Amino acid sequence: MSLNGIIGNALSGLTASQAALNAASNNVANVNTPGYARTQPVLQAANVGGVAMGVEVVGIARIADVYLQAASIGAISASASATVQADGLNQVQSQFGQLDDEGSLFARLSRAFSSLSQATVDPSQSVARLSAAADLEAFFNEAERLSEMLTGQRKDADTQIQAAVHRTNEILAELSELNGSMQSVSVAGGDTSGIANRQSELLDELASYVDIRTETKSDGRLVVRTGDGVALVETGIAQLEYVAAGSGAYGVAYGEIYVQPANNGQPISLSGHIDSGKLAGLLELRDETLPNIADELAELTAGAADALNKAHNDSVAYPAPQTLAGRNTGLVATDQHGFTGATTLAVTNTAGGLVKRIDIDFDAGTLSVDGGAAVALGTTVGSLTTAINAALGADGTASFVDGALTLEASSASNGLATLQDATTPSDRAGRGFAHFFGLNDLVTSTRPGFFETGLSGTDTHQFTTGTSLTFEVTTPDGRSAGTVNIPMVTGETFADVVTALNDPATGLGRYATYSLDSDGQLVSVPKTGYGDFEIDIASDDTLRGSTGLSFSNIFGLGLQTTAGRSEIFSVNDAVRSDSSRLSLGQLDIDAATVAGDIVLSSGDGRGGQLLQDAMTSTRSFDAAGAINATSSSLQDYSARLAGSVGSRAARAESEAASAEVLRSTAQTKRSNVEGVSLDEELASMTLYQQSYNASARMLQAAKEMTETLMGIV
Repeated sequence: MSLNGIIGNALSGLTASQAALNAASNNVANVNTPGYARTQPVLQAANVGGVAMGVEVVGIARIADVYLQAASIGAISASASATVQADGLNQVQSQFGQLDDEGSLFARLSRAFSSLSQATVDPSQSVARLSAAADLEAFFNEAERLSEMLTGQRKDADTQIQAAVHRTNEILAELSELNGSMQSVSVAGGDTSGIANRQSELLDELASYVDIRTETKSDGRLVVRTGDGVALVETGIAQLEYVAAGSGAYGVAYGEIYVQPANNGQPISLSGHIDSGKLAGLLELRDETLPNIADELAELTAGAADALNKAHNDSVAYPAPQTLAGRNTGLVATDQHGFTGATTLAVTNTAGGLVKRIDIDFDAGTLSVDGGAAVALGTTVGSLTTAINAALGADGTASFVDGALTLEASSASNGLATLQDATTPSDRAGRGFAHFFGLNDLVTSTRPGFFETGLSGTDTHQFTTGTSLTFEVTTPDGRSAGTVNIPMVTGETFADVVTALNDPATGLGRYATYSLDSDGQLVSVPKTGYGDFEIDIASDDTLRGSTGLSFSNIFGLGLQTTAGRSEIFSVNDAVRSDSSRLSLGQLDIDAATVAGDIVLSSGDGRGGQLLQDAMTSTRSFDAAGAINATSSSLQDYSARLAGSVGSRAARAESEAASAEVLRSTAQTKRSNVEGVSLDEELASMTLYQQSYNASARMLQAAKEMTETLMGIV
């Protein structure tokens, strides 16, 4: 070998060793840098015409495994989604508390019924009655607070969604810029490992927001798509668009997240293309998990209010109140009253003596005063009111205004009370006469708390022409399937509205079948293949007569109407201001009771016992959230709600922990390949240092040989 060959080999060795040392030192310097993958020089034997000419550095290789990177990215997305839900549900759980937590909703409910029990022991004690009313109010106040907390969390989730979309757009923009840099450096034959490391770091962050998959083109460009293929970074950059609603209210219509393609094509809804990541977790939390919990809370709250009102309407205070002012039922005077069975209305004096009794037999369609001749009731709410008003005569009045029935004794020294017939109690849609009209409600509300209306298909709907219902249909993956508008036509019946709803072309008949059940409740059954579609009310400008209630209010359409019930209840102001209005007794009336007989007494606690029994008596609960329709006691349903909230939080925490283990495991395996090992790098530095020294010694030897030869010459 010539001296030139020796010198060439030595120089190439020096260059190769220097490149390797540079790579090793750079690896050591970035041992803790996120997203950094170690590099090493790519060396190959150099030869010219088949003659070995040392070594050449053909590039710097970034040590990465695309399969491990894909697994790690997927695990990051899954962990981010699970963590978001776990954090949100842990906050909900902490607010609801456990069954035995002193300040929890469930403990407040138990305490309220305990107070009612104490008040029943001695109904004449005003302090016990005041305490019972205050404890009941505390329960409904807590339900309202929890509902507002849930709407607050929905608003926070919506804000986080907007922030995540904004950061996602920033990441996509930088990835697009890096693609340009990658192409330029690759064409020039430069080291692209630094760009690739930054890409890797950005991809890990992007995966925490939305599930993605990547592909590297031959020219070095990185293509980024969602997990199911929507292009985010390709030849250009897509832009995510989202406007936060700024509200967590149950009735708010949240917009979708859209992807504006780089070619300015038609925007694509991203909602159905996100399977994991923070965005997926936030969307599920905002649109499903929190509303479901709110629905369950509302069903408990409404159930408690209705159970208490049933007992209170079957009871009477001592002395009986002069006025029984009913709730807004949403009915109009021309509606069929629809009652069966029998009930008694009594006028009493301050001593508890009977002044007048009115026995109403709905089955016979008549009423009688003090055992007198039967008088026809008529069939409508208006005719029923007229008949009762006539029967009261000089002792009182009955009126039906704006959906509410009001009975009032003429004399301030007299009061009014009702009593259900023991054998055939009055009934409309599962509630007695006083209960349905809310004549002696303990718990009042600003709109209906139950949706068994008692209306029939033959009742005129009483919504004016020009008003309408608009429904939004959503696919199982969160995309809008369109809107459906149902106009109201003056003079049509509820049966006509149901027919319009069931029209497959202009209504909702493609997705579900609607009907009015025997209790006048609007029910829907999904059509085959559409069980997971959601149909929600988008707008409703209807008002029924002069009641001020819309179709949605009356029939319980939409999340605002159903879940919002937690915020509408409070203890009757009349009871709060005058504890003697708490009905703890019952009328003592039978077939032989006549005017002048004592029918009320101050020590009677039978009504109080009914109020206590409301906690343990079986009643029907509608399906709400994750809890199916069931018949159970308030006590059991309360425990079930506590279990539902607690199990959700526990399950979410467990899933988050599992997802974090998978993320950590995937990251560890990836780091084992991509990560920097100080021991290995130090060993590599030692090796290449020796190689460098050897090449330097060869160069020195060649120099000495050259000098010797020159000296000989």
